[in-house]
Amino acid sequence: MPRMLDVSDEVRAEIGDEEAERLLTGDDAPRSYDCTSCRTPGDPETDRTSTVLFVGEETAVLAFAHAGCIPSQVVTVSEEQLQGAVRSITGDGPAGGNAPQNVPGGQAVLGITSGLVLIGGELHPALVVEPTAPIARPGTTGPGDDFLPLLIEQGFIPVTDTAELPSPLAGWSVLLAAGQLHAVLQPGAEGGGQVAWWQAHQALSVTDGWRAAVNKTQRVLIYAAPVGSIGQQPREDLLRDALDKAAAGGKLVAASMPLAGTSGA
Repeated sequence: MPRMLDVSDEVRAEIGDEEAERLLTGDDAPRSYDCTSCRTPGDPETDRTSTVLFVGEETAVLAFAHAGCIPSQVVTVSEEQLQGAVRSITGDGPAGGNAPQNVPGGQAVLGITSGLVLIGGELHPALVVEPTAPIARPGTTGPGDDFLPLLIEQGFIPVTDTAELPSPLAGWSVLLAAGQLHAVLQPGAEGGGQVAWWQAHQALSVTDGWRAAVNKTQRVLIYAAPVGSIGQQPREDLLRDALDKAAAGGKLVAASMPLAGTSGA
């Protein structure tokens, strides 16, 4: 009997009391699983385990995670994302790389790249965001690039020294599911729930080292720079060099944020 399985009230409301009880008594619970967050093995008999329900437009998938990685919750994703998560869970997912996302209004595409950044002798999981074109302020058509000012208004901090850990940004988080990157979430309007600031068209694969680092720190560092500042760097040392140059030129902002569903404490 998986005594260490947690089914939250919101998951229970979605799957029904009967299915929830079948999970808690072990009838429908797995004997073992790969954590949907960190992708390392788990056993509901010996590990505190969360039930995580991914809900799309037409499909819902129940997954399992270490309770230390993510609490039991319902995660709403697009149907395309959910199908990608299913492929990832079953081992049929494609290898990921740089994942673009259209900016609202169709002005540009945000490219996002994962990497590890060494700060204070410790490796930190990081995401580097760079648009493919200048970002105009909503409601304007001018030739200027307001990408960094817009992010600073949201709480991102200009980076002058990449050896310093970026400050936490309240209300933002990173959605990592089935061991892949799905979205960067920001606070909704007027105190509503989180909404996607960046959302992958196809879930972005990250390395085992990146997952291990985020499982340790429970936080992700987000660096952002204007178009042409970073570029596609084939190695993490070159990526760090590009970040250093962007910071020296006053073209880099950053923030740290927890995984979605965690306190980030």
